[in-house]
Amino acid sequence: MPTSARAKTAAPRTGGAELGNAPRASYGAQAGLARPGTPPAPRADGRPGRQTSIDTGPASTSPAKARKEKEQRKKKRAVAAEASRSEAKLLSIAPRSGPLSSPLKTLGKRLGPRLISALDKKGLRRMGDILFLLPRCYEDRRRLLTIAELEPGARGVTVGIVKVADFVPGKQGRRMFRAVVGDRSGSIAATYFNAGPWLKSRFTVGKRIVLSGEVRATMSGREMAHPEIEPAEDLDSAGSVHFNRIVPVYPGFERGEQRSFRELASRVGEQYAHELEDPLPPELRRRLELMPLPEALRFIHFPPDSADLEALDVHQSPAHRRLAFDELFFLQLGMALKRQGVKAELGIAFDVSPTRMDKARAALPFQLTGAQARVVEELARDMAREEPMNRLVQGDVGSGKTAVAMVAAMVALQAGYQVAVMAPTEILAEQHERNFRKVLGPLGFQVGLVSASGTAKAKRQVRDAVARGDIHLAVGTHALIQQDMSFDKLGLVVIDEQHRFGVLQRHSLMSKGPKPDVLVMTATPIPRTLAMTLYGDLDLSIIDQLPPGRTPINTRVFNDKQRARVYESIASELAKGHQAYVVYPLVEESEKLDLEDATRGVEKLRVAFPQAKVGLLHGRMKAEEKDAVMEDFREKRLDVLVCTTVVEVGVDVPNASVMVVEAAERFGLSQLHQLRGRVGRGAAASYCYLVASSARSWESTERLSVMEASSDGFVIAEKDLEIRGPGEFLGTRQSGLPELAVANLARDGDLLSMAQAEARRILARDPDMKSPEHQGLVKALEERWEGRLALARVG
Repeated sequence: MPTSARAKTAAPRTGGAELGNAPRASYGAQAGLARPGTPPAPRADGRPGRQTSIDTGPASTSPAKARKEKEQRKKKRAVAAEASRSEAKLLSIAPRSGPLSSPLKTLGKRLGPRLISALDKKGLRRMGDILFLLPRCYEDRRRLLTIAELEPGARGVTVGIVKVADFVPGKQGRRMFRAVVGDRSGSIAATYFNAGPWLKSRFTVGKRIVLSGEVRATMSGREMAHPEIEPAEDLDSAGSVHFNRIVPVYPGFERGEQRSFRELASRVGEQYAHELEDPLPPELRRRLELMPLPEALRFIHFPPDSADLEALDVHQSPAHRRLAFDELFFLQLGMALKRQGVKAELGIAFDVSPTRMDKARAALPFQLTGAQARVVEELARDMAREEPMNRLVQGDVGSGKTAVAMVAAMVALQAGYQVAVMAPTEILAEQHERNFRKVLGPLGFQVGLVSASGTAKAKRQVRDAVARGDIHLAVGTHALIQQDMSFDKLGLVVIDEQHRFGVLQRHSLMSKGPKPDVLVMTATPIPRTLAMTLYGDLDLSIIDQLPPGRTPINTRVFNDKQRARVYESIASELAKGHQAYVVYPLVEESEKLDLEDATRGVEKLRVAFPQAKVGLLHGRMKAEEKDAVMEDFREKRLDVLVCTTVVEVGVDVPNASVMVVEAAERFGLSQLHQLRGRVGRGAAASYCYLVASSARSWESTERLSVMEASSDGFVIAEKDLEIRGPGEFLGTRQSGLPELAVANLARDGDLLSMAQAEARRILARDPDMKSPEHQGLVKALEERWEGRLALARVG
C-alpha cells in the first residue's frame, strides 16, 4: 500500500494551509482540496514565516514550553527520517510499447556508474520509469536562506564558503568526514559517516558551495548529516534545474545522487512526456477539469514558480490530484469489473416470502434492533435474486452481527440448503457453534463443529455427516476449507472477522457449493475509504446501533507506576461479584522485550488478590485446555482471567466488567478497541484500563488518547488510518490490489468517491469495454492490475 501520509509531509513547510488558492482552483473546489489549518505568519516577501534565530536564550522559554518544543522537534526528525528511508515507488507501470518503453541507455546522455547502479537497484531501466517516479518532497530554492535562518528539524538550503574540511574521529573508533561552511550570519557543519577519500576533494577550503538537507541541532551547534552539495557556479544561471526554482527531492536516493537524478528526470521529461498517451476519455477530463497526464507529470517534476509549495509538499497540487485520481479510478474500475463478473453468474434464488422471513426472525429469542432489521431486509433482497449475494456487514463490537447471520442462515436452511460459518479462532468457532445450536437445535436443524483438534475418528465422523447433509450448519475455522471437506448442498457461506482470512481462503470455501450466497462480517470497523477500496465488489451494510442494555465503558490510561490504582478498581469490581480480564502481549518471558508476560502476570495477580481465583488463557494451550478455562470463566468459577489477545474477538461473558491491558502501547488501535469490547456486555458499568510504559513513543501516546476520547469503532478506525497509514492498517493479509504511490486513502476520500462513481458510470454505458474511446482504459487497466482481476470473488 502507499507511503503513509506522514512520509509525504516530511518537508520544511507542512503546516496546514488552505489549498484552495492553488492553480486550477475550480477543480480543487470540486474535489475538496481545501484543508483547515493556520499557516505561519507571512513575511514581507510573502513566503511563510520561519524562525530566524536558533538560540533565543534561557530566559525566554519556560521549562515546560522548552520540553514541548524539544518533543515536537524530535517528532519532526522521526517523521523526516522515516520519509528519507522510504523506498522509491513507481506511480504505475511504464508503457510496454512506444518511446516510453525504450531503455535509458538510448537517451544519448552518459549516466554515471553510481547513478546507473542506484537506478538498477530500484528497477528503473526505462524512460517511463523515470517519469513515473514522483518526488517525495520539494525544496524552495527560489531564495536561499542564510545559515542563521536554517531551522533545526526542517529541510534547508543555504550557500556558504568552506572554512575547514577533514576527517575526524567518530564513535566506536570509526572516522567521519566533517566540513564547516560559513557565511556572514554564522556557520554550520556538514558531516558524513563512512565517507570515502573522494569526499575531501569536493570540500576545497575557500570554495563557495550550496548545502541542502535536514538541519539538526547538536551539542556543538547545528549540522546537516549527509547533505547534498553542489558547486555555486550555476547559482545565478537562469536555466539551471537545481536553483532559482522549486526543486524536487526523490525518494530512495542518497543525497549525492539527487542532482544526477534530477538532471535525468529533466531530460526525460523534456524529450518524452509529450509521448505519453492519456488513458482517461477526453469527456471525463473536461467534466472533472483534470490536467492532461503529460502536463501533470511535467508539473510534478519541475513545478512552475507560481505553484503552491504547501500543496506540492503534501501531494495535494492539482497535478498530484490528477495522478491520485488515476490510481483510484483504475482501482475502482477493476473492482467494478470484478463486481460485474459476480453479478453475471447464476446463483440461488431463495424464498424470502413474508411467511419464511417471519419464521426466520421468530427463531431469535429477542427483537432485532432497527439497524439489524434494516440489514436483514437488505440481505433478504440479495438472497431473493438469482445472482450470488456478496455482502459485507460491518458493525461495531457487540452490535449483533451474529443475530443477522442467524436470520440469513434460517432463510437458507428452510430452503433445504446447508450453511457454512467460518471463524478465525477455535474459541470463536466454539462460541458460534453453541449460539447457533441454541437457536436452531429446537427447530430440528443439526449444527456441527468442524475442528482441527480432537481425535481422527471424531473429525472424520463430522466431515462425513456434513458431506451427507446430516449436518445442516457447519461451524469451523480453516478446517472448513481443507481439500477433504465437502458439502452436500451448500447454499450460504458466512465469514466472520473477514480481515483474518486471505482472499484465496475465502474463495476456496465458496467453491464448495453451486455459487453459494456469501455474507462477510467484520467487527473491526473499516474506514469508508478502505471499505470502498478493498470491498468495492461487495455490497456494504452497516449496523450502526447497539442493542439495548449495553453500558458505556469508562476508559482510562495509566502508566506502569500507577498500577496500584488499577488493582484497587479490580478489587472493587470483584467485591461486587463481577469478573476481570488482564491482557498481556506475550505468553512467556522474552529476552528481547522487557515486558511482563502472561505467565508471570498470573503469579503476580494471585499475590495481589489472594481471595480471587485467577486463571490463564493463551493461544499455545491445547483446545481442550482453552475450552475448560473459558467454561470456568463463563460459569464464574474464575474471577480474573489472565490472557493474551486470544480473547480479542467474539468472546462473550456478560458478568466481566473490567478489562486491563498491560503494555497497552504495544497494541494497535483496532486491537485495543476489540479488547475493550469484551466488557460492557452486561448491565453493570464497565471499565477499561490501559497500562502503558511512561517511555512510550508519541505515536503510542496518540493512540491511547484516541481510546480515552472515543468508544465509536468507526471514529477509532479513521484515526488509526490517519496515524498508521493504509499500508500498516491493512497489514500483510490483504492481497490482490495494485499499490498506490500518490493517492492516500486517509486523505483522498473525496477523490475515491468520484473515482468509484465514474468507473460505475462507464461500465453502466459500456459493460464489455468495447467502445473505441475506452480502449486506452482497457490497456491501462491491464498494465496496472497485471492479471489480478481474475482473483477471488470476495474481498
